[in-house]
Amino acid sequence: MSEAPNPPGRPGNDTLARLAELIESRRGGDPDRSYVARLFSKAPDGILKKIGEEATETVMAAKDGARERIVAETADLWFHCLVMLAHYDLRPADVLAELERREGLSGLDEKASRAAR
Repeated sequence: MSEAPNPPGRPGNDTLARLAELIESRRGGDPDRSYVARLFSKAPDGILKKIGEEATETVMAAKDGARERIVAETADLWFHCLVMLAHYDLRPADVLAELERREGLSGLDEKASRAAR
């Protein structure tokens, strides 16, 4: 994937990187003043619980076929996954690299390669 800037109105990798930087800047912050700092203060269980909640809300929105809610809930889920990645000293680029590694592989072949590891 190219690291070129995204066209206007088409956020992408740079948006994830900026969010990751913002999240990282909140690590060690005051949990009474920052939602992200509060999540970090309850890590990992508080972050993981929130991911579970957001995943459930995403599924419910999808079951309802509510497009705007699907987008909003997926954004919440991705955000909390970014917090989890930061907790484990990972970045969106790590996930994107894994997706790029899998690109072009048959889903069945990729699953079989994971089972062989």
